Amino acid sequence: MKQYSKNILVLAVASVLSLSALSNSQAAIYEVVEVDKNAEAYTDGGKLNINGEMAISGSNSYNFPVQFDYLDDNDFNDIVYLALTRHDYYFGLEVIEDLDAMKAGEPTANDLAWAKMYLQERNTSTTNPNFEYQFVADAAAMINLDSADENISSIEICIFDTGFDGTPCADVVTRSTVNVIQGITDSGFIFGTGSAPYLPIEGPATESDGTFKTHWVREHGQRAFYIDTTGEIIAVEPDTTEYGGGISALFDMNDNGIAVGYTSYKLSDARVEYINDTSGGCADPSVLAIIPEEICIQKIQSGMYYIQAFKATISATGKPETEQLGLLITPHADDERAFSSQALAINNHDIAVGYAHGWDDSDVVTPASNERMTGSYAVLYKDGKVLDFNQKHYYFTYGNTYPFSRAYDINDNGLVVGYTRDPDTFVKKLFYVDTNVAENEMEIIIPKDFFTTSVSTAFSVNSAGVIVGEGQIETHNDSSQNPRRTAGFIYDTASDSPVLIDVNTLLACNSKYNILKASDINDAGQISATAIVKSKSYDAKGVAILDDSGNPVMIDVARAVLLNPIAGGEVEDCGLFEDKVERQGASFGGMVLFSLLAVFGLRRRKFNS
Repeated sequence: MKQYSKNILVLAVASVLSLSALSNSQAAIYEVVEVDKNAEAYTDGGKLNINGEMAISGSNSYNFPVQFDYLDDNDFNDIVYLALTRHDYYFGLEVIEDLDAMKAGEPTANDLAWAKMYLQERNTSTTNPNFEYQFVADAAAMINLDSADENISSIEICIFDTGFDGTPCADVVTRSTVNVIQGITDSGFIFGTGSAPYLPIEGPATESDGTFKTHWVREHGQRAFYIDTTGEIIAVEPDTTEYGGGISALFDMNDNGIAVGYTSYKLSDARVEYINDTSGGCADPSVLAIIPEEICIQKIQSGMYYIQAFKATISATGKPETEQLGLLITPHADDERAFSSQALAINNHDIAVGYAHGWDDSDVVTPASNERMTGSYAVLYKDGKVLDFNQKHYYFTYGNTYPFSRAYDINDNGLVVGYTRDPDTFVKKLFYVDTNVAENEMEIIIPKDFFTTSVSTAFSVNSAGVIVGEGQIETHNDSSQNPRRTAGFIYDTASDSPVLIDVNTLLACNSKYNILKASDINDAGQISATAIVKSKSYDAKGVAILDDSGNPVMIDVARAVLLNPIAGGEVEDCGLFEDKVERQGASFGGMVLFSLLAVFGLRRRKFNS
């Protein structure tokens, strides 16, 4: 995969897909376009702008840079044992082929795959408590700038990653960062979240011979960023950065240059007390004789910060201005729990949505210091208030806060979408809310989805009120280890008789793509999605795997795809019925009109600003 470096990123956003140029002779309502023509990773479709430019997340790239110099004989013996006991469980992998070559840093593709897997299994708090092993993230932040051009593939953007010597965006980077491009605005701003790389440092001399153990430390965790049209990557600093850099994230940005996400705004008193503790904490000389102070602090990063929804106003020059958006609840002054909120989307009227912690009792006015709180709920951030759409709150017995509902998107007409729980069955269901009514009249509407126990989520809604998302289409599974199959859906709230439609039924009958999830829809009717498709399989070094006859071995992979509306398209009657898959009896008699009106924005809108 190609990478964007900070000094060469220049974005061209003038390319606009001409829908009228699509062939009218094709059947189906949507044409599927793979946005990563030369995919070297599993990819997932993200947010989409009006030009059809898409954010993409990738994983499982080739030639992972395992640093064999930091492994000892015990590690190599463990890798040999791992391969010996598990090779029967993994397609295309065998026992270790050349141990000496692997020790010399020149492994075969088979042995590289096992070494990477070994490190991944060591990247847990129980097997790597002092961060003595190289960290494996292997996540790729990608964008596609022109899905209509067959010669242009998606491009990976290097955000905060470095070489192992700290050189920014080197030819070989650590791949220990978790970078996510959340989206691209219509004017070409890219935004998202990245983390700093884990780099090796020497610890105290703890061995009898005076040798040093290596530890892996990073400068900061999640850090919001945006990239302007000149290509400069600009970090959005959290409000609180002590003891580990703080955390921040950006999930959406509107046409006014206002982005939303969350920021760390307060430190955990318990964590700070441990850091300053001279008897067993990070200030204890006996602890520092074993591990560096940075590692001691890094070990307790989980729970270090309280987070709150915030917005960042992006100006042409200077540092972005940030503002906290508030919490759903106001705790008692003596309540030290880490109440939080997050903003996931914002429309062009600067109204945001997301989720936040809420009291179990919806009617609490003056909370006690130990007021019961076990759930989080979808919320609206508007005019300085945090509103929960008048949802009923519940008491949960789970160990962690239960995610009862989330709001994922809001369009410019005030229509909010996300998921909630059916109050009778508690099954996760898509919802929408009209927020143009009075605050006390807002009501979450749960439309009928594929079937009663189908789990569904709405991810996006365009200005015409067309919702896309993901829902289970399989009524049961044959094994508890195999989740029920899902499909991307489309739901038109402006229709006189709206019905949830499996996007796969809008494709050509012979389509090689199985759309699992529809992530976003723009005002041109284009849909960002993730599909399963047959693809050549490759080894850990990117070489195609062949069968005994010399033919490529084909496997199912996840791919980010763009669904383009076909002008004049019609739904094909494929005449198929699959056991375990339950479908609604949707009528497609008016689908040609639906396609044209969705593309050109001519439909009547129920939700007006």
